[in-house]
Amino acid sequence: MNCTKTYTGTQTALLLALRMSIGWHFFYEGVVKVINPKWTSLAYLSDSQGWFSEPFRAIASNQNLLDTVNIINEWGLILVGFGLIAGCFTRFAIAGAIGMLTLYYLSHPPFVGSEYILPREGSYLWIDKNLVEIAALTVLYVFPTWHVFGLDRYIFNRSRRRLDGGNCSTNN
Repeated sequence: MNCTKTYTGTQTALLLALRMSIGWHFFYEGVVKVINPKWTSLAYLSDSQGWFSEPFRAIASNQNLLDTVNIINEWGLILVGFGLIAGCFTRFAIAGAIGMLTLYYLSHPPFVGSEYILPREGSYLWIDKNLVEIAALTVLYVFPTWHVFGLDRYIFNRSRRRLDGGNCSTNN
């Protein structure tokens, strides 16, 4: 009995390409930060604007907190990226990615009149690459591919069979 959701070959390929592309984006961003001993989020957090700028600036002004946030950011990016690429604990990776992107958006919202010291990659009005990537990750959550390609296929299918007694569950 087949217990997985089915997509066409094209749908599966495009969803996998989207998952792996976003995964690579996160993974590479994290690796670049880890291997650069001079990288810090100080300038980014200090340049924060919007409703939540005060907490971000407070992090930037506290060296111990800043060091902790730097490590969490670097390794969070790497772990989320690996999870998406390998399809390993993918739901947690997607949730982590959405959480990180939400914080990036709240730190630097693309609102009218916002002028940042750090250069932006384009001209945005309300919707920027962070929100687009959040939308793409939401699509990946709603149309999962980890049951098709990824380590989750092996991790969770075995545990599901044990829990279901071999019967398929309608809640994939």
